[in-house]
Amino acid sequence: MFGFEKLHIGAAEDLDAITGCTLLIFEGGARASVEIRGASPGTREIALLAPDKQMDRIDAILLTGGSAYGLAAATGVMRFLSEHKMGYATPWKVVPIVPSAVIFDLNIGSSDKFPDENMGYSACQSAMRDEFRQGSHGAGTGATVGKWSGIERAMKSGQGLGIVESGKLKVIAVAVVNAVGDVFDTSGKIIAGAISDGKFVVESSRESDRISKAALLGTNTTLVAVVTNATLTKVELNRLAQRSHDALAKRIVPVHTSFDGDTVFAVSMGEFDAPLDLVASLAVDAVSDAIVDAVKSAEPLGGFVSLSSLMKR
Repeated sequence: MFGFEKLHIGAAEDLDAITGCTLLIFEGGARASVEIRGASPGTREIALLAPDKQMDRIDAILLTGGSAYGLAAATGVMRFLSEHKMGYATPWKVVPIVPSAVIFDLNIGSSDKFPDENMGYSACQSAMRDEFRQGSHGAGTGATVGKWSGIERAMKSGQGLGIVESGKLKVIAVAVVNAVGDVFDTSGKIIAGAISDGKFVVESSRESDRISKAALLGTNTTLVAVVTNATLTKVELNRLAQRSHDALAKRIVPVHTSFDGDTVFAVSMGEFDAPLDLVASLAVDAVSDAIVDAVKSAEPLGGFVSLSSLMKR
């Protein structure tokens, strides 16, 4: 998908409950690491991605709504991958390695329905058909931004895609933007965030303008998966995940707060060697583009306006 023969991305969602999940599958496995900078993450199978851990391959990455409840979707992913003999081979059974991370979307739609095993399985089927839609779909179905001023002033967000290339080197980023902060485009203009009477509550990019106005309410997270065709070690992938967080700091204000679980996965498809700093530079741009795309592609849902609906007024 998107020029990566063994990468498949898909999603499943429940528009009535306003939640969903997004899945990246790596045929044959891939090397990966992660960097978490938000203070309130919800995750599964994350410790094994540390550079000092023995496991050097994953089979999929699950990004899901439903807060901690949504991690149940990973069971469906494992069932699908196991049925298709995709996983870490042991003498007894293949064991799919599926690192997962959640956003909190219980404050929109139903708080009693979450991504479950069946939805995770459906996301696998969608991924193998190479189905991916930006906006209010998949894990981005229940995503909102600008909650620093209260959930009643939040705007609808979603999931976005960024692709940056340099010669044969390619970096793809998928971002699910469910931030407490406001989102700014590359020109520094606010494009989504706390809103009142059709106007943004804070027009500047000064973080103190938000922190001083109100307590940070709700639970939030931006999830990102960065995939490159460069061959990188696990240590280098950890550095790539760290560097990719620079894009979150550029586009989201405030970010990495006590109320966010901001998590970035970095994955190598291992096709050829490339300098880490070049890959990281492309990754920052790809993640930045994915964050902006998540906001621009979002549709109004659950009573929350989106950028697209504001522009039609």
